[in-house]
Amino acid sequence: MPPAHTGAPVIAGASTSPFPDPTRVPSSPGTSAAPAAPEAREPGRPGYRRMSLALFAAGLATFALLYSTQALLPAISDGFGVTAGQASWTVSAATGALALFVLPLSALSERFGRTRMMTWSMAVAVGVSLLVPFAPSLEWLVVLRAVQGAAIAGIPASAMAYLAEEVKPKALIGAIGLFVAGNSIGGMSGRLVTGWAAQLGGWRVGLLTVGLMSLVCAVAFLALLPRARFFRPASLNPRAVGRTVAGHLRDPLLLRLYGIGALFMTVFGAVYTVIGYRLVDEPFSLGQGVVGSIFLVYLVGTVSSAAAGRLVGRTGRRGALYLAVTTTALGLLCSLADSLPLILAGLVLITAGFFAGHAVASAAVSRTARTGRAQASALYQSAYYLGSSAGGTLGALAYHAAGWEATVGIALLAVLGVVSITLYGSHAARAERRTGVPAAVAR
Repeated sequence: MPPAHTGAPVIAGASTSPFPDPTRVPSSPGTSAAPAAPEAREPGRPGYRRMSLALFAAGLATFALLYSTQALLPAISDGFGVTAGQASWTVSAATGALALFVLPLSALSERFGRTRMMTWSMAVAVGVSLLVPFAPSLEWLVVLRAVQGAAIAGIPASAMAYLAEEVKPKALIGAIGLFVAGNSIGGMSGRLVTGWAAQLGGWRVGLLTVGLMSLVCAVAFLALLPRARFFRPASLNPRAVGRTVAGHLRDPLLLRLYGIGALFMTVFGAVYTVIGYRLVDEPFSLGQGVVGSIFLVYLVGTVSSAAAGRLVGRTGRRGALYLAVTTTALGLLCSLADSLPLILAGLVLITAGFFAGHAVASAAVSRTARTGRAQASALYQSAYYLGSSAGGTLGALAYHAAGWEATVGIALLAVLGVVSITLYGSHAARAERRTGVPAAVAR
């Protein structure tokens, strides 16, 4: 994919440029000077570190809550006497609700502000997390998880739109990489904490512990997040939102990026929903706490997502995607071995490839959209979490029917889809350069 548009952000036709006007003439001595226009944030500038830490905390809480039941699925299956496929709905309900609600909540963020939307979403999600451990049945647990997922939907797209407005374009991939790194730390710590807490006191104690951890993250987020300086509210016009969304869905590059995000997450959802079942079964027979510790490999995702900007600088966007998808495929093949060290190596490769690919694709969406960045990011998040729901459910059903090999087979089909989309993008870019005729497909 060729370099994306890097001009000043314009949100739903309402935002003004966040950069100072270079043609503005300074006031003459002795006259009253107009207030200096604020500069977009970048590393080394005031507020950048606070902003990064706040969104890191938001990303940590988001993934910790969203996937809080994933490492506990074998224990939930035992507790309620249900199959792996039925228990997997405690994950799929949350990610599916997020996918459904992320677009309407992103539209509300255009009217009421990114920071306000993230604040309310965080408050509701954390509040529900303190109720989830007391669910009396699997059905109630699934319902509460769906409500939690719907609340979380206000965070990812609003966060990416906030960064697109507040951060200079050259620093955007790095800033989004840090937010995604918070996702990976949250996913790792949530599963690790719930696994050991569940081994000590049961799965309900595990869920309560991750809820309290997310409460601490929410307080840090509220204390650190700088106010938005470049947000301009847009009128809440459903027709205008519909036109913006339709425009994004007609953009071939954005559609490819949405497909890449969905397929990467299909792989990730399938693998991490099922891996706990494989490791508690023969021949490994690991305890719940040890299974939770397996998710320490998420630290690899922290490194790979934060390094995505440098990777794109060296190899280009498509080169970074090819490297990410190759790494993921190698990890899937390694995981087929009946050897715990090889399975761990496979999880390391899958995690590194997934987070690098996700950081590259999500940053490309934010930079490609010329208008309605919140809606563009929301559509990406919707596709991404639909992929998670599909991967988790299909992976669990495949495992129940034919074992780990079937789960890996589904994941490899998704990998093949990413390769096909990226190859098509490369072909379109070469054709555009050869003919010299600008084409939307190679924008």
